[in-house]
Amino acid sequence: MSGIGLVLARMSAALERAGIPFMIAGSFASTTHGLPRATQDLDVVIDPPDIAAIEALLREFPEAAYYFDRDAALDAFRRRSMFNLIDQETGWKVDFIIRKRRAFSEGEFSRRQRITLAGVDVFVATAEDTIIAKLEWSRQSGGSERQRRDVAGILATSRENLDGAYLQRWVAELQLAGEWKTACETEPIG
Repeated sequence: MSGIGLVLARMSAALERAGIPFMIAGSFASTTHGLPRATQDLDVVIDPPDIAAIEALLREFPEAAYYFDRDAALDAFRRRSMFNLIDQETGWKVDFIIRKRRAFSEGEFSRRQRITLAGVDVFVATAEDTIIAKLEWSRQSGGSERQRRDVAGILATSRENLDGAYLQRWVAELQLAGEWKTACETEPIG
């Protein structure tokens, strides 16, 4: 099994044992729905029911094999932010992103799809939700060419299968029209 396959297998098994629903997001989701992009980190949106679930998750990762900051993880749960973990064997970094309490994030999580990625069954954000999330990340960073190219890659490979009404709804509600227009005019790399 490849490095990412090992990380996915370990991470998904640990989340299941801790009772934490999850989905793959970020560049892995955009690669799944669009054009490939090299990365050495994995974005995982998690929805822990309580702080005890975070504690259970951390116990799944022995400190001799993984680097993480326990206090940062507990603080991330309280603030609904993120924390990371590094698999020292493979060098992969996993960013655990606590699901936000807002309509888009709730809908995005409920729409996740089960797929096989690197030989492991996982949940992944839909193409539409990946586009919206990447548009938000681009806006938050002041206009990220990388995020826009990821959106362009999804559009280049999956445009005819996208739910246009769903996309337009969230572009309008989240005030992403400028990012959407720029991403639609961006050339994908792939």
